[in-house]
Amino acid sequence: MNKLEHVLSGVEIVQVIGSTALDVPCVGFDSRNVVSGQLFIAISGTQVDGHKYIPDAIAKGTKIVVCEKLPEVQPEGVTFVVVPDSLVACGRIAANFYDNPSKKLRLVGITGTNGKTTTVTLLYRMFRELGYKVGLLSTVVNYVDDKKVDATHTTPDAVELNKLLNQMVEAGCEYCFMEVSSHSIDQHRIEGLHFEGAIFSNITHDHLDYHKTFDAYIKAKKAFFDNLSKSSFALTNVDDKNGMVMVQNCNANIKTYGLKSPADYKSRIIESHFDGMLLNINGDDVWTRFLGEFNGYNLTAVYATSLLLGANKDEVLRVLSMLGPVSGRFEYVKSKSGITAIVDYAHTPDALDNVIATINKMRKEDQRLLVVVGAGGNRDKTKRSVMASVAVNNADFVVLTSDNPRNEDPNDILNDMRQGIKPEQMGKVLTIVDRKEGIKTACMLAKANDIILVAGKGHENYQEVNGVKHHFDDKEVLREIFESLQ
Repeated sequence: MNKLEHVLSGVEIVQVIGSTALDVPCVGFDSRNVVSGQLFIAISGTQVDGHKYIPDAIAKGTKIVVCEKLPEVQPEGVTFVVVPDSLVACGRIAANFYDNPSKKLRLVGITGTNGKTTTVTLLYRMFRELGYKVGLLSTVVNYVDDKKVDATHTTPDAVELNKLLNQMVEAGCEYCFMEVSSHSIDQHRIEGLHFEGAIFSNITHDHLDYHKTFDAYIKAKKAFFDNLSKSSFALTNVDDKNGMVMVQNCNANIKTYGLKSPADYKSRIIESHFDGMLLNINGDDVWTRFLGEFNGYNLTAVYATSLLLGANKDEVLRVLSMLGPVSGRFEYVKSKSGITAIVDYAHTPDALDNVIATINKMRKEDQRLLVVVGAGGNRDKTKRSVMASVAVNNADFVVLTSDNPRNEDPNDILNDMRQGIKPEQMGKVLTIVDRKEGIKTACMLAKANDIILVAGKGHENYQEVNGVKHHFDDKEVLREIFESLQ
């Protein structure tokens, strides 16, 4: 059983009222799930203030309350620990409660706008192929060695995160690779974790609904690198204009990777075909089953990280040549009539531009490109018109349709997107609210040998409308439509 003194180790404390000689059977911040004796952390969230629920938590048996401000009523037998910031305290308390599992693993995190899921998933597969037990924390799914755990956020909350890391330790995992979102950095969900390595992929237009300014978005990402220890490594994309900004004043061992500028780990794309590309990494050629410059960066980051963790270079190159694409990232569905449909998670202007550019470099003169794309509701509105502009400027035909409208009217989202299209371009654009109908229309307009890009949802197997998730899988829909059109 954890003692309160241990759980509070390293936590900045303003005041304690009551006894600290208490056992802590569990920790949490959701008053709905409180059990008797639990340590309850009152968090001032962006939507709900947990301090309002302190009486509810006490009524359910909480004996320890961690808070930023004391409640008016302080019952006998309840210990109150006042802290300057409950979110910071939550991370440290969660890490202590689970006996700091991140220090028992070789934990590597990646942050950036695009490429996070592909990079961590390939690192997970890489080290499993190299014979290790490995954990994965990603947007798509979490793994404790080979046990699948569904993901609900890019980065789980601090309590769930430490619980998963502890499960990995108990399962004998030696490594864990995780996505680190800007939200999780800003909300201190990774507080108290020890990272052996950190990777920066790139930073482009995204999440301004949350961060408000691009500068605030950059600062959130940079905070991850600012907190690294001297024993850690920081691997940054030197080709990104903010790549070296991320590691300014960083205590870690700084290494660079890239495709264009001089770097510690430098790659060149020698050949590209629809079934893969030939990469030269630091003088060694390797054939991969991936396409596009963006994947050149992802694979170089995987190679560099593997070597920085001490893996054998020849073994790393061997495994790189075996690895296949990640679910929902540049995945193919082909029709019997010769139409190629590509499903990709691209949901930012830069990601969409990268995927379209990759297709355009490889398609032949007689192949048209049709793009089906939308934008998510209750998210950064400023990128909507930019995404539509990227699509219409680089494709032969565009169908604007719903993504995950969430709690917004999908027509409003599509109207925002249409603002990025010039009047003279409207002849090559259709707006179809129903996503299945939008995809079907693109399939019917496509001729043999044409290419359809269905962007935005990738691996997701649902569509969220008015807060309800309905089953929807772009790949399934494409196969069904291709079958019906034979």
